[in-house]
Amino acid sequence: MKILAIGDLVSQKAVEKLRAELPLLQESENIDFTIVNSENVADGKGLTKKIFNELNKLNIDVFTMGNHTWGKKEIFELVDNPKLLVPANYSKGCPGHGYIVFEKNNKKICTINLIGRTNINDVLSNNPFEKVDEILKNVKADIYIIDFHAEATAEKLAMGYYVDGRATGIFGTHTHIQTADNKVLPKGTGYITDLGMTGPKNSILGMDITASLKRFVTSLPEKYKVAEGLCELNGAIFEINDETNKVIKVYRIHL
Repeated sequence: MKILAIGDLVSQKAVEKLRAELPLLQESENIDFTIVNSENVADGKGLTKKIFNELNKLNIDVFTMGNHTWGKKEIFELVDNPKLLVPANYSKGCPGHGYIVFEKNNKKICTINLIGRTNINDVLSNNPFEKVDEILKNVKADIYIIDFHAEATAEKLAMGYYVDGRATGIFGTHTHIQTADNKVLPKGTGYITDLGMTGPKNSILGMDITASLKRFVTSLPEKYKVAEGLCELNGAIFEINDETNKVIKVYRIHL
């Protein structure tokens, strides 16, 4: 089995890039299950009903979110959709669900969405390590895949080793820069610190370069705006042994 994870979508142009590339990628790589992080797709912050409906026409099994989950009010009309996950370690009062089990190719696949707490300034979140323990203990599945939406590479790597041997695979999102540490951890869990993003190629994390530089150079506030130009698609593929449900290898995608 092959599971494809696509990094944070940034802007409507990312949707167009995904629409153009995803069917070809799924066919050429014999993809069985696809996960897409969509928390940045509405101009860098949140998800709208219109965009979700567009994405839902593609062959995508699960959509994950992150710190911009509540960026658009329309999300409250979408959170009950079984294909859309919000971070599982959000407070109990938050709507939506943080994991889902779908059956594909006679395998029960549990996708889990978590959010980090280090330097991410998300006061709604509880301890992701405690939450993943709870899910892995109580939810029965053949394969467990985790999207850990976190800022700190150390926190992502710590989570990787924490679930090593218990989760099938874990990938990081949020920082928009694809990391080169795709690997199988000692106890068999597939891992990559960050998938990268799907969005404007010549940009600073998908945002306009001039506006972003002004904030860094002058220390003055400047409103971010999505960059123009061609888009790139980043992600990773987890190849899994059908007999053992263990990851054979993890390899990066950059289109």
